[in-house]
Amino acid sequence: MSPIAVVGAGIIGVSIAFELQRRGSSVVLIDRDAPGRGASYGNMASIAVTEFMPASRPSIWAQMPNWLLDPEGPVRIRPSYLPKLMPWFLRFLEASRPSRVRELEAAGAALCHRVHDDLRDLLKATGLSDMLTQEGCLSLYADEAEFKADKEHIDVLERFGLRHEILGGDTIRDLEPALTTKIAKAVLFPDNRSIRDPYQLVAKLCENFLSLGGKLEQGNVVGFDLAGEGKAVRLKDGRAIDASQIVLCTGAYTARLSRKLGEPIPLETERGYHTQIMTPGISMRHSIIWPARAFMVTPTAGGIRVGGTVEMAGLDAAPDYRRAKVLVKRAKEALPGLRADEATEWMGHRPALPDTVPIIGPSAKHHGVFYATGHGHLGLTYAATTARLIGDLMTGRTPPIDLRPYRVNRF
Repeated sequence: MSPIAVVGAGIIGVSIAFELQRRGSSVVLIDRDAPGRGASYGNMASIAVTEFMPASRPSIWAQMPNWLLDPEGPVRIRPSYLPKLMPWFLRFLEASRPSRVRELEAAGAALCHRVHDDLRDLLKATGLSDMLTQEGCLSLYADEAEFKADKEHIDVLERFGLRHEILGGDTIRDLEPALTTKIAKAVLFPDNRSIRDPYQLVAKLCENFLSLGGKLEQGNVVGFDLAGEGKAVRLKDGRAIDASQIVLCTGAYTARLSRKLGEPIPLETERGYHTQIMTPGISMRHSIIWPARAFMVTPTAGGIRVGGTVEMAGLDAAPDYRRAKVLVKRAKEALPGLRADEATEWMGHRPALPDTVPIIGPSAKHHGVFYATGHGHLGLTYAATTARLIGDLMTGRTPPIDLRPYRVNRF
């Protein structure tokens, strides 16, 4: 029997491939690059179980005009890309209806409540439990006004029972001495732990997959043959890889492949930037976010990583590394002793759906084809849970949550 073809070797695809292989399936993992070299290489290493709120909220729309007018703001749209982006924005607007926002919050929370159980199981099965830190994340506020501006987030966490602790003054700097004294209040998210090196996590998961008999093929997927019972994944170099079933998890590039299946997905890329600093001059235990400044700092990959903001410019435009430099400048406001002498800059493509909820489930048109895409900022967070859910679907088990909110044809 032909193997299951998992297309995409980022954290989502590698987790799915390992999960299916360990359940006894035969799996071939396909990517044009080496495993983990896309968005998984440069994510912020955060298991961000508190960050499931949909971006499409009325409060976000209220702030959007000021953000777009600010060249250093948290959202940047390249003017030349705006016409192509409009259909996505209309769906983004539709998803901001209050009743719809509540549905989307519930869908995100249902995944987040599973994250740590599924992640611990995956890491234990691969001998990688030490990849997950024990420290949480601090959300920073310069004053009471900034804290009140983030109250909607705190209210949602309380509604869904996610742990958080409000801190003030010296308690904050007892946890992170490198922080500026200008931070008046913080919220500790103890369950928002970090991965010690997200790229190495993908690479080692792939090693485990291969050790179980999985196969890895490098090639650029350009199409599919789905006639009859047999299937095949066609590569640009002319090869065709036979498959019994197919899982598409190529992140921001999934829409290009889904169109070849007659199943268009409103998937855009939120281009994210990071700066990896190897000699930062400070030490950190927790990751930090500063909502009003729209950046995050995480100790990971042997140094400190600074990232954040959103740029909408499509898959093909050249990077604008001024975005990364702005983030470092803001990080130094929070961490006055931070130095960025030995640093590298990176840009990657987050897969963004207009309602912020990923697609996890079967194709609506083709038997034996499945999707796992559109995880946005939470690909690393949702990876083990997505693998569990896809594994259940493809091996005849009943998934532990209702998957209708994540269906491909919900738009």
